[in-house]
Amino acid sequence: MSRYDKGMETRRAVLGDAHVDRAEANKSDFSEPFQSLITESAWGTVWASDGISRRERSMITLALLAATGNFEEIPMHIRATARTGASKRDILEAFQHVAIYAGVPKANHAIKLAEATFAEMEAAE
Repeated sequence: MSRYDKGMETRRAVLGDAHVDRAEANKSDFSEPFQSLITESAWGTVWASDGISRRERSMITLALLAATGNFEEIPMHIRATARTGASKRDILEAFQHVAIYAGVPKANHAIKLAEATFAEMEAAE
């Protein structure tokens, strides 16, 4: 299996078919090289590795997104925890690390985004 195909398989397993289908439908000639890059590198290499669990990857990813201020992707990765196995407690622990090592305001904002996303997920059940 190619790295791209493995990446699409992993991406769908973590983010869900609906999310990936939307991203694919919105792909343009301009953005296609970028979409291929993240599919092969992020999903086909990093997320596809069996070095750590998907639960642990979710926790690390959420902490890194919060610590670097990349808040727009936090809801997507919170929704992915339904498939990766990271619990609400796991996520709070990750964000507490963010508070200590990267700043309370970043962790606070990430927690607010997580709470809102969990509420949306629970309302949709």
